[in-house]
Amino acid sequence: MSTDTPSITPLKETWQQLMRGARGRSARLRASLIALAVAAAVQGLALACMMPLFQSLIPTADWQGALPWLLTMSVLMLISLGIRWWAQGFDYQGYTVANTHELRTLMGEQLRRIPLELLQDKRAGEVNATLLGNVDENLNYLLTVAAMMAHALITPVVVALVALYFDWRMGLILLLVFPLLIPLYRWRRPAFGRGMQMLADANQRTSSDILEYTQGLPVLRAACCTGEKAAYLSGGFLELEKIQTIGQQKGAKPNLILATVMELAVLLVVFAGILFVVQGSLDIALLAALLVIVVRFSEPLATFVLYAKVIDIMEAALGKIDALLSIKPLPQQTPAQLPDSFEICFEGVDFSYANTESATLQGFNAHLPACSLTALVGPSGSGKTTITRLLMRHADPQKGRITIGGVELHAIEPEKLNGLISVVFQDVYLFDDSILANIRMARPDASDEEVETAARAAHCHEFISRLPEGYQTRVGDIGGRLSGGERQRISIARAILKDAPIVILDEPTAALDTESEVAVQAAIDALVRKRTVIVIAHRLSTIAGADQILVIDQGQLAECGQHHKLLANQGRYARMWQAQQSIKAWHFTSSEGVVS
Repeated sequence: MSTDTPSITPLKETWQQLMRGARGRSARLRASLIALAVAAAVQGLALACMMPLFQSLIPTADWQGALPWLLTMSVLMLISLGIRWWAQGFDYQGYTVANTHELRTLMGEQLRRIPLELLQDKRAGEVNATLLGNVDENLNYLLTVAAMMAHALITPVVVALVALYFDWRMGLILLLVFPLLIPLYRWRRPAFGRGMQMLADANQRTSSDILEYTQGLPVLRAACCTGEKAAYLSGGFLELEKIQTIGQQKGAKPNLILATVMELAVLLVVFAGILFVVQGSLDIALLAALLVIVVRFSEPLATFVLYAKVIDIMEAALGKIDALLSIKPLPQQTPAQLPDSFEICFEGVDFSYANTESATLQGFNAHLPACSLTALVGPSGSGKTTITRLLMRHADPQKGRITIGGVELHAIEPEKLNGLISVVFQDVYLFDDSILANIRMARPDASDEEVETAARAAHCHEFISRLPEGYQTRVGDIGGRLSGGERQRISIARAILKDAPIVILDEPTAALDTESEVAVQAAIDALVRKRTVIVIAHRLSTIAGADQILVIDQGQLAECGQHHKLLANQGRYARMWQAQQSIKAWHFTSSEGVVS
């Protein structure tokens, strides 16, 4: 558990966060909160009518004198109820639901703009918790809690002010007792705030652990590690339980003190009133009215600080929402440009990932001609994937520039840039939707016939036709109902349908069996015709026919050329080739492990 002490947001800033969170409905929310305060004040005036009402009825029942006060109290109560009903119309009339929907939509749009390098550092469960839990915690309980707090604070103060007119001593005692809530609340709020923020962080981590465990179950079962990973997940649950337990234990005594202080304050009012009555300086009817009023306030006063805990839950949620929305997108040059040709140039590119000391790319230069096939080879961690990520603008280089057709990437609008590039990853991600929808997502306006044409070109129409519902068959979570080769061909069909002029292939046949590899390779041949193609390759035999091969080593371009020229140079590429060829010559000849 982290030992860092989260800072507590001042109430003024929490108010500003709430108004920002309400977006275009902030004026209505502000009016609702003010109306709740007015309703509480009117309710205080209504309750104050009990003092002259009791004086009319005690000791002799003067109903003629009491009736006007009874009617006034009833009218004021109705007015208070009407104002409160209008104020909480923010909930009843759908403003809260519309606001949470708008916030989720806004954060969804923000996810599209966030540099993917930063998003990759966030766990999926944490983002999910922000989009779902934190948004719901933003405004859903605000008006209910605000009404309770106003009733516990404003209403008693109004009664006390009116009591000054009837008996200044009792009014003054009430004015000294009720404002005790403010210093008591200020005393407890930092602890509540820290607890709520720690609890929110723990809930986010637990959400991520659950999502990761659920998605990884097939791998965990295959590796017989379900118990070990479950132990890690249980550790997260125990940490969450520990934080909740500490919060309860540390809050028990202060909460008891708060309740006791307020109860003693109420008893002080009663004791003082009785003393004044015995002395003959206070009307017993007025004391009876004050006792009824004070008893009515005792519970809200004692639990006021507990209501305020919800404000700290909201503050923690608003902080996480603000943190996500405050991430700035990559800068966009204006006016935007669009390339006429599709050669790619890397010029003096330096790049380092956030929170890393060593550079991933250093002074990287490369020219990839249009309508050519360029292969990127090199050891793991050399920077091959980083090169393609920078081309897709997951991040910007710290130095140098990258151009397509002479146009720098930051001059191309993100949607336009995404439209220029198709990617076939080694690990294909399919959504739990129909095969038709998974292919069509590359071009949402494509007809069923165009989707089928792309599927035929990708050599996947045959296996799709054998499925129970054909193109309407759902592929399962992450495409789990399909084999690796089938998923790859669906991914290639998606890329064919997109018809982008630049294609990136991240070793798409590396993990496939021979039959699937042949089918996928045929699909790739259909995809790469007349396009600028970049292939990340580990098996050098698959890229021997490339127009050029870039050998990447420690973030720099070590060699560049065609296969036969690189072999003749007897450099890094030749050594990699010889090593792979020597491995192919090894084969097992018996179950005893004898090799030749």
